[in-house]
Amino acid sequence: MPPETSNSTTPRLLIVDDDAAQRSLLDSFLSSQGFNTVPVSSGERALQVLREQKINMMISDVRMPGLTGLETLRLARQEHGSFPILLVTAYADVRDAVGAMRDGAVNYLSKPIDLDELLASVRQATGLSQRAPLKFDAGKQLPPHIIAASPLMQALFGDVSLIAASESRVLITGESGVGKEVVADVIHAWSPRSAGPFIKVNCAAIPETLLESELFGHEKGAFTGAVAQRIGRFEMADKGTIFLDEIAEMSPQLQAKLLRVAQDGRFQRIGSNSEIHVNARILAASNRNLEEEVKAGRFREDLFYRLNVVELNVPPLRERREDILPLAGQFIAGFTQGRARLSSTLADYLERYSWPGNVRELHNAMERAALLCRGDLIVPEHLPIRIRPGAPGEPVVPADAHRLEEIESQAVVQTLQKNQFNRTATAKALGISRRALIYKLQRLRELGLAVDAP
Repeated sequence: MPPETSNSTTPRLLIVDDDAAQRSLLDSFLSSQGFNTVPVSSGERALQVLREQKINMMISDVRMPGLTGLETLRLARQEHGSFPILLVTAYADVRDAVGAMRDGAVNYLSKPIDLDELLASVRQATGLSQRAPLKFDAGKQLPPHIIAASPLMQALFGDVSLIAASESRVLITGESGVGKEVVADVIHAWSPRSAGPFIKVNCAAIPETLLESELFGHEKGAFTGAVAQRIGRFEMADKGTIFLDEIAEMSPQLQAKLLRVAQDGRFQRIGSNSEIHVNARILAASNRNLEEEVKAGRFREDLFYRLNVVELNVPPLRERREDILPLAGQFIAGFTQGRARLSSTLADYLERYSWPGNVRELHNAMERAALLCRGDLIVPEHLPIRIRPGAPGEPVVPADAHRLEEIESQAVVQTLQKNQFNRTATAKALGISRRALIYKLQRLRELGLAVDAP
């Protein structure tokens, strides 16, 4: 049965990917946007579905065991003629891209997939409006202790609402202290695994010699000091979620072992020959640029792509100034049991400061202010000296923060125009992730700047 090319009914999309997490992400996301989806795990199965069902579009991974995405594309073309096919891959290869477009692919996207770019490609290929906004889950409510007053954080948690329901692995990036763990908390809370365990591991806080045992466990007598069997964090996270913070601190040996767990959920305790299988969703975080770590040979490329099914970039506090005062007020209320408030002068100082340490620095500053305050009003004298204008040795960054933001905004717009509004090329030229660029564009769009293609 040839694929249906009419748009008279809701488009049915065939999703082909051997990675269950990637397949789950595409399935749940595109379903949430109103499409009918048919997920399969191989090119062979995809061709069978094309013979049995009416399909409007196929979205296929490129590198798969058995039939590759390119081979599946060519066979689909031979059997069914012309219908839209979109290829995605973690291994962006120009020659494959040229070949794919020559053989009839409508587009070629690289992983981690930009959900906006994916949706635009699918809507264009199926004849739907590209200007329709993303559909978010309006029923999702942030926990009351999480502040998201800024457009950037609202956009971020909108993305979280779209990917939380899937089984996809997520890489959470951002500067130190921005709140990556908070984002992981919300992903787990909004996921179908919320009733299961949520296990957190800070890879930078555990000595390298102990981290393997901490993650995978050990048998009694496996090494000196192993006086009893130990259950590792991955076993504890079975049927739940595990959050690996500061993943870049992991040694190459442990990266190899983690790769296998990410691939098939299997590992061995130290000192054991028996395999253990767990079903744990992996969330990872890093304040380093892992792509640069891969290029430098410090992080495995295959593990990077395995973990980075979708990337969420948490913007620094200086880029979401609408969150500063609500966060400060929340911290002060907690430290003083609600008896103290911020003075208007102090509030102005907080908004002008650049916060290089992000939310963590703000939290520490408010804790200090609460300790020094003897009444019910927090004033500038209670702040660390670096935050107060005119203090000896104070940097000029706080007073110039808005000017720096203006310069950065101009650089983003100019780079975007130079790259013909191609977000992938723009992000690469700016040295940031595509998700980080999207959040910045959201902010600039709110300010009325032209960041969309004419």
